[in-house]
Amino acid sequence: MFIILAIWIELAAGALVFRSSCSPRSLIHPTSCSSVAEIMSVLFFHSMKYRPEDPRNPNNDRFVLSKKQQFVDVATGSLGQGLGAACGMAYTGKYFDKASYRVFCLLGDGELSEGSVWEAMAFASYYQLDNLVAILDINRLGQSDPTPLQHHVEKYQRRCESFGWHAIIVDGHSVEELCKVLSQPRHQPLAIIAKTIKGKGIPAAEDKMGWHGKPLPKDMAESVIKELQNRIISCNKRLYPAAPNEDTSPVSLRNIRMPSAPSYKPGDKIATRKAYGMALAKLGRYNERVVVLDGDTKNSTFSELFKNEHPNRYVECYIAEQNMVSVAIGCAVRDRNVVFASTFATFFTRAYDQLRMAAISESNINLCGSHCGVSIGEDGPSQMGLEDLAMFRAIPAATVFYPSDGVSTEKAVELAANTKGLCFIRTSRPENNIIYNCNEDFHVGQAKVAYKTNDDYVTVVGAGVTLHEALAAAEMLKKERINIRVIDPFTVKPLDSKTIIDNARATRGRIITVEDHYYEGGLGEAVCSAVVNETSFTVHRLAVSQVPRSGKPHELLRIFGIDRDAIAQAVRKMLSSSANAK
Repeated sequence: MFIILAIWIELAAGALVFRSSCSPRSLIHPTSCSSVAEIMSVLFFHSMKYRPEDPRNPNNDRFVLSKKQQFVDVATGSLGQGLGAACGMAYTGKYFDKASYRVFCLLGDGELSEGSVWEAMAFASYYQLDNLVAILDINRLGQSDPTPLQHHVEKYQRRCESFGWHAIIVDGHSVEELCKVLSQPRHQPLAIIAKTIKGKGIPAAEDKMGWHGKPLPKDMAESVIKELQNRIISCNKRLYPAAPNEDTSPVSLRNIRMPSAPSYKPGDKIATRKAYGMALAKLGRYNERVVVLDGDTKNSTFSELFKNEHPNRYVECYIAEQNMVSVAIGCAVRDRNVVFASTFATFFTRAYDQLRMAAISESNINLCGSHCGVSIGEDGPSQMGLEDLAMFRAIPAATVFYPSDGVSTEKAVELAANTKGLCFIRTSRPENNIIYNCNEDFHVGQAKVAYKTNDDYVTVVGAGVTLHEALAAAEMLKKERINIRVIDPFTVKPLDSKTIIDNARATRGRIITVEDHYYEGGLGEAVCSAVVNETSFTVHRLAVSQVPRSGKPHELLRIFGIDRDAIAQAVRKMLSSSANAK
């Protein structure tokens, strides 16, 4: 039988519940499970429509809880994120799938202190997600203290109503009340404020502090289980959920491809952030399940180019980046959409918890961070993404694209759409030359040798703006009869270690990395990790060494030692050191 039967067993309306679990998390959280037992029973055996034998059926109602089981689409054990993901599922159901399935999200009162919950509340109200139900388990007790509002359920009601939700207070242990409220027609998002008792049915733990996250002692557990079993043995009624409506169209996200090669010409100049927006619009023309989210930066990330062509598949999330990432995760579940979400690279830092939970959920979402590095210029340090590579490189199984021209940016968008897991595309503000032929082939984890001769002295690895600075340095040094080899990694994770090592060997192990990012966690450290076991290799890193300031882009590149002159000087210094060592 379906997994919930192993978590909560309710065999008759109003009966006490066998509060047990096959999940290790639940085994050590018996009091939290106890407060929601009736809620779970009503949801899964009265209100929700689904096929127990087919948990991922696209027609099934959705359920969001802080667990990762086959039926549950997202992991939200880091609290405050479930409602945002539920919003993404509900938005998809109402506006993309145009189907009748509903989304139910169970929240604890402790996590209602998280601001991301109220970002999601505002989103759901604004987009009138009347297919979304949030059930608030108001059991009064948090992990180490009572919750701020404890059992003042009317305050929760007013808060939800102020965000535009229909909010109803119920006795969370009354099956009859829960059934009644869940059966009512809805014209706006519904918040069920369920007043419950933590540890309900466990006499020694009911409404008492000190039991959160603690398994019951063996003798107490045996006594409670025996008592509950005695109460349910007499009931022979079998509960089975209603089947869902078969009104969700099948979707295939295989082989999401561009219809043609990029159309840039040699000599063209374009910012990679604009090339990103153009690529999205192009991909969306031929793939109806490509959807794009943005955090009120569409005129800077250029996702507005997608919005202008495909307004019904663009979701404005406003300045609520945590919720935007959660909504993206929800939109992508069950392989319903190919999702891209964009904002300034630096603003993803406030959503890092959502990003790491996306990885835990094995979510397929694509993120684009524009305005990276000091090269954005006058906007100043608060807008400069200088930590983003370190952040995304640290996420397990993430793919980090760092395209350097319009061609490679379009290829990165296409590859991201077909790459499992979390993908990040780093784009820049300055306009730079097209350096690749439109028929150039790109692959995840495959670097490009952007410039080489038969007699190179140093291998320089750059990306984005600094790749162009490295190419300019190569031209400068050639006049001095100093040849360098320039490598474009294309993806910083996975990094093409073999290409870097092979080319570095040709330059006697001399490597210089240059990046528009802080020293910590960026391109330089990735290259160092790749060559750590190589003998006779020398790596010199150029990166942003301190908190920058506002200025002209070329001035800031010079001040922080990552422009063409700094690269050329680093090459000369490395060669001089090699000569002196001899």
